[in-house]
Amino acid sequence: MAGGAGTRLWPMSRAKLPKQLIPFIGGKSLLQVAVERLHDVVPTKHRYICASRAYQDAVLKSIPEINSDQYYGEPMGRDTLNAIGFVAADLVRQDPDAILAVFTADHLIEPVDRFRETVDHGFQVVEKHPNALVTLGIKPTHPATSYGYLKLGSKLNDTMGRSIEQYKEKPDANTAKQYFDAGADSYLWSGGMFVWRAQTMMEMIKRFAADNYLGLDRIGQQYRTDQGPEILDTTYPQLQKISIDYAVMEPASQDPQTLVVAIPLEVEWLDIGSWPSFAKTCDHDEQENAIAAEHHILMDSQGTLVASNDDKHLITTIGCRNLIVVHTPDATLVCQADQAERIKQLHEKIGEQLGTHWL
Repeated sequence: MAGGAGTRLWPMSRAKLPKQLIPFIGGKSLLQVAVERLHDVVPTKHRYICASRAYQDAVLKSIPEINSDQYYGEPMGRDTLNAIGFVAADLVRQDPDAILAVFTADHLIEPVDRFRETVDHGFQVVEKHPNALVTLGIKPTHPATSYGYLKLGSKLNDTMGRSIEQYKEKPDANTAKQYFDAGADSYLWSGGMFVWRAQTMMEMIKRFAADNYLGLDRIGQQYRTDQGPEILDTTYPQLQKISIDYAVMEPASQDPQTLVVAIPLEVEWLDIGSWPSFAKTCDHDEQENAIAAEHHILMDSQGTLVASNDDKHLITTIGCRNLIVVHTPDATLVCQADQAERIKQLHEKIGEQLGTHWL
């Protein structure tokens, strides 16, 4: 999945060049890095990308091994339930037994070999338990309220997996602290990575999000026909916008008839969804300033991120503490690092007051 708008990485992430396509990870985009992680796990011809139709040319140019038949272009974003359901509804008609692994294009994961081993194990679990919903779990590093939490139950025989007693998406601060304090043997973060049969996922959507299922099934039936584009354009925008976490994973974890499984992913994991998380990928100076700008001078400054995609621009600071400074040729952001989550609100306000030019 590579359809996120990346609003919390404004002003570098824009509608025409969202975060997953920006080459700011050693000259590679997050999407390129994500695709490379699947080498030796999934054959190239079995890899698919779901993102905005508007990004298709840019994505296929940056990922030349993927062809247009492997690209699912959304006419508009309708969150992760529909992105996953869109792909599953088509794949299940190509192969009723297809096992579908779902990843997002905004993660950095090390070591890659361990990631690949864990994903392969996820496939094995679904082969043994065809109706299972498998998610890869991450050891929490702080009581985050922006991730889902997996309450771990008993171990699955002959696997690394644990049953999930509860899947709780984005808890409040007090609840997140309780989960974090309980330790990683009791709760893991949901990493937004899943493995399941495409047919099983369609059954789950039918059970827990029936209205979405009707539209997705209609799209799947017609997608490879001459009527496919018209059906997609008229049906997809009408689907309820909701995440897979709220629509399926939360209720499925409470359903005694459904096996929901967590496999611990023991890696260094970064969700590059905000400037503070991006700062962790950058080179740091002796004062813990994060540097992602070609030209910069930081005097008496500490814990500050400076980033620029303008190689003719100089960024300078004096006496700054814990700031985020991001420069692009037509927009600049300056904010306290602990206010970074509010960039999404700022993005909305820019659209309301100034229109879409700077978005």
